[in-house]
Amino acid sequence: MNLIDLKIFACVARQPSLGAAAQELHLTPSAVSKALRRLEGDLDTVLFDRSAKQLNLNASGQRMLEFARNMLAMAEQARADMGGEQASFSCRVAGPAILLWRHASQLASAMATYPAADLHMSSMYEEDALAALARGEANTALVTVEVLDGRAAYWSPEWQSLPLGALNLQLLAGLQHPLVLSALEQGTGTQAGALQVSSGQVLAHDFVSPTRSLFCGKQRGKRSDGWRDDQLPRKIAYWMDDLQLLLSMLKSGKALAYLPDFALADPELVRLEVVDCGFSCSEEVHLVWNASTAAQWQLELVTALKDPSIKA
Repeated sequence: MNLIDLKIFACVARQPSLGAAAQELHLTPSAVSKALRRLEGDLDTVLFDRSAKQLNLNASGQRMLEFARNMLAMAEQARADMGGEQASFSCRVAGPAILLWRHASQLASAMATYPAADLHMSSMYEEDALAALARGEANTALVTVEVLDGRAAYWSPEWQSLPLGALNLQLLAGLQHPLVLSALEQGTGTQAGALQVSSGQVLAHDFVSPTRSLFCGKQRGKRSDGWRDDQLPRKIAYWMDDLQLLLSMLKSGKALAYLPDFALADPELVRLEVVDCGFSCSEEVHLVWNASTAAQWQLELVTALKDPSIKA
C-alpha cells in the first residue's frame, strides 16, 4: 500500500466517474484503474461495486475511505512538520468567494513565515466548504457563524473555529451612479466616509442582487443579500449570482447593491448611509480547522490570525 494509491482512491471515491478522477489527477483512466486494483490487492478486499459505467464504494470501500483520509492527512502533517519553515506545502482554504475575497490578504500575511508554501483558495458555498474539510480536500474553511450554529451536516467534534470578526453589509453605489453624481454637483460630499441619502432617494433607483445567498448558496430571492424589503421595498432590476458581474453592474452606475463593507476598499465604490433606515445586517466570520490532524504550520496560522495587526 502506498500514499499515491491512497490519494487516487480518495479522489475516485469523491468524483462521479473514473474518467473525472483521472482528469483531476492528470492521469489516464487506465493508470487510475490499475492503482485501484493494486490497492485492493494490497488489502485483499474489493472496495467498489463495479458496473459498466461507474464505480460505487461498497461497505469496505466506505470504511477504507476514512482510513485513507486519515493516513493522507497524517502524511501531509509529517511532511510539513519535518520541513519546518522551509517546508513546501499548500494551505488549502475553502469558502464562499465573498469570504475568500475578504480574508485572502490576511491569510497571505499569516503564511509569510513559510516562503516555500502556497495558498490555494477554492470558492464554494459554506456547507460545501465544510464537506471539503471533512474529506481532507481543504485544511481550513471560511464560514459564517450562522452555519456553525446550525452545526451543518458535516460538523465534527474534532473541529475548532476561530472568529475573524464581523462582516457588516452596507448600501453601495458606483462613482457614476446618479445619486453620487448629484452629490458631487451640489458639493455636498460625504459625511464620515458615506454619502447621506433618504430612503425615498434610494428606492427611486434600481438595485442589483444575487438570487442566492452569497454565503450558503440557498435560493432566497429578494432576501438573498440581507436587505429588508419588508421595510424598504425596492426594485431589483438585475439578478446576478456571479460576484464579479454584480460588481461590474454596480460600478457602471446602473444599480445599487447591498454588499459587505470591505468592498469599499475599491476606490470606484461609495457607501450610502440611508438616514431613515431602521435595520442593519452583519455576519460573524469563522475559520474552521480539524484540530486532530492539524500540522504545526496550521497551529501557527491560527496564532498569527489572532494577532490584531494582521487585519482582514
